[in-house]
Amino acid sequence: MRLMKSPLVDMIRKREAKVGVVGLGYVGLPLGMAFAEAGFPVTGLDIDTRKIDKIDKGESYIKHIPSEPLKKLTSEGKLKATTDFAKAKDMDCIVICVPTPLTASREPDMSFIIQTGEALAPYVRPNQLFVLESTTYPGTTEEVLKPLLEKGGLKAGVDFHLAFSPEREDPGNKSFNTKTIPKIVGGFTPACLEVAQALYASALKEIVPVSSTRVAELSKLLENIFRCVNIAMVNEMKMLCDRMNIDVWEVIQAASTKPFGFMPFYPGPGLGGHCIPIDPFYLTWKAREYEFHTKFIELAGEVNTQMPYYVVQRTMEALNKHKKTLNGAKVLCLGAAYKKDIDDMRESPSLRVISLLIEKGAEVSYHDPYVPKLEKGHGFHHEMKSVPLTPETYAEYDAVIILTDHSNIDYATVVQKSQCVVDTRNATKQVGPGREKIMKA
Repeated sequence: MRLMKSPLVDMIRKREAKVGVVGLGYVGLPLGMAFAEAGFPVTGLDIDTRKIDKIDKGESYIKHIPSEPLKKLTSEGKLKATTDFAKAKDMDCIVICVPTPLTASREPDMSFIIQTGEALAPYVRPNQLFVLESTTYPGTTEEVLKPLLEKGGLKAGVDFHLAFSPEREDPGNKSFNTKTIPKIVGGFTPACLEVAQALYASALKEIVPVSSTRVAELSKLLENIFRCVNIAMVNEMKMLCDRMNIDVWEVIQAASTKPFGFMPFYPGPGLGGHCIPIDPFYLTWKAREYEFHTKFIELAGEVNTQMPYYVVQRTMEALNKHKKTLNGAKVLCLGAAYKKDIDDMRESPSLRVISLLIEKGAEVSYHDPYVPKLEKGHGFHHEMKSVPLTPETYAEYDAVIILTDHSNIDYATVVQKSQCVVDTRNATKQVGPGREKIMKA
């Protein structure tokens, strides 16, 4: 294949390249800000007008991203946002950060990538760089995105550059952020890799180049499947420990004292976030194309998928001790976000627990300081608003289920004032009085 010699690397190094970021969510917004802070003129593209309006006003819509630096970038004209994809023709580097969910049958949903590729296709021009960041199966960049971008006749690796660089966002992580997390980059050709590497190196601390887009795509899946498999193991251990009347949290703490050969993972009500609950299914689906069945990975996915059902079962057992049934019981769920101290709802197991409780006849309310309301979508069929929380609130409910262990909730008061507590996160570990009310799940 003929490799082009592009002036784009020099433009990037001089901060003259115009950068576009498609998808301004938990990945795209902080990445766009990082490029803007590095001196690039950045334009965000999104179909959500609410996000565009917020950015224009310099207001963050993501809890862990403060408004002050965003407002500074927008007021100085370094970061703009629009719904007009025709602006892509003026951009030199375009990074795609759109969702990759699962279909109802738990197969990869490529619709957002396809729609984005189709929207960008009319504006592809020579010497541009396109980078896909969306978590997906190996082959997506070349098999799905590349043909769409080539519809106008220009060829990837000859006329324009193409690469994949998996997002590694961890909302709420105080130790790492977009700029400091090492960035894996794989190019369609060596020349593509050179340009993509130059772009990311201009804004981020450490770049990890790999030999192809497929290696970069699969490395992301491996990272998260590693966590999925180990969380499944500890979730299964939790269920066994409950049967044996052993505290799994104490077991994990004891095992963690080993200074080698052990890494602690923690159980919960199920998996949340965009990646860990979804990635195993992306790989198992692709593996079938090669007549390979990833039995171990699929089993881990099954274990984690069943955890909300287990939480509901334990809630029924807790109510039974009080001579009550779940059908007709008033239940308060504490926490809707998928992990503590963030507002991220993606794939949150809380939504499945709430749905199952309602299906079984419970009267369900929820409280989350960072999620004021729940709306229909992604398999969730209810609309709810977070209820206020006072010490008197707890006594109104037959059971309180701790689904997300937010730091700003007083769990001693939760236990003291509640009739019974189902704790899926070990949030009540420091609580002394009233432990007889607590059931671990």
